[in-house]
Amino acid sequence: MATIGSGARTAIGMTAAATAAAVRAGIAGFGEHPFVVDTAGNSMIVAAAPYIGIDVRGAARLAELAAPAAAEAVESSSAPSIGQLPVSLFVGLPPVRPGRGSDVPATVVARLREELASLCHIEKIGVIEVGHAAGTMAIERAWQAVRTGATEFALAGGVDSYLEPETLEWLEDNDQVHSAGPENNAYGFIPGEAAGFVLLTSTDAARRYQLSGALELMSVAIARERNLIKTDTVCTGEGMLAMFRALAGEPTAVKVDHLYCDMNGEPYRADEFGFASIRAADLFREPDAFTAPADCWGDVGAASGPLLLMLAEAATKKRYAAGPVLAAFTSSESGERCGFLAHDRTWAGAR
Repeated sequence: MATIGSGARTAIGMTAAATAAAVRAGIAGFGEHPFVVDTAGNSMIVAAAPYIGIDVRGAARLAELAAPAAAEAVESSSAPSIGQLPVSLFVGLPPVRPGRGSDVPATVVARLREELASLCHIEKIGVIEVGHAAGTMAIERAWQAVRTGATEFALAGGVDSYLEPETLEWLEDNDQVHSAGPENNAYGFIPGEAAGFVLLTSTDAARRYQLSGALELMSVAIARERNLIKTDTVCTGEGMLAMFRALAGEPTAVKVDHLYCDMNGEPYRADEFGFASIRAADLFREPDAFTAPADCWGDVGAASGPLLLMLAEAATKKRYAAGPVLAAFTSSESGERCGFLAHDRTWAGAR
């Protein structure tokens, strides 16, 4: 499976290339929310997209993030004939939560249809509403659709925003906002917003249409964690371990050179990865060789997976990847664990 295009809209970039460069440089897009304050009376620190007015809210804001990112993914593929070819679309969205309206799926899908109408023919649409893992699960749906021959091209993405006042208040009530409140919470995350999309096709189709697809998507896996965050249970990484094993097989046939993840500073997530990575140590060439870009673009929820695949693609194209085997994982609060394994097809000849 070839990744032939990607697009992004984040707090640190209006395009995939700008975002990847900012992450590589360690640039953070954090700032004060213009009017939302925490329970201590201080402005909440967020990672907002500075090119979208704060008056654009709700479903309209998500659509404003998603549409240009999806268009960029299709346009960057340099496929001259894709406008006449059917493309399946899979979109990851935030779950139902305070501040997220019921109109989100319909509004985002309608805007995507409008934006993509002149670029390709959308034949099928799937929506996944489970938060952090949703975008990666959209990639899994796209991967399966192309593998089984259900479609030749599949566009997978995710979009999320925590910037609604009701959402930010809910996060603080759950002690999840970094530096918020009278105790200056050290363990929360920076609420962010973003959209990411990737265009996939088979390696045969990429050759046939003469498309650049240096990064090959080898496998995508989904598992479930039963011991959830914000409960009294103790998570020992069983769900993530199952996902890692499904990705690489048993015994492990590959060694991951670099890992991308959606860890965001919350102890639950760090502990889960710690437990799982120790038990799957044979999968990783170096256990600490990972990138957690939430320290640059904040927590971006459902957009995480496609953005992580975009980072892997950028590292491959720009020749700064640590090695040929790249992987990523995302974790939803509702228990879904989803990740992918990718391979740089140009590695042997380029180095």
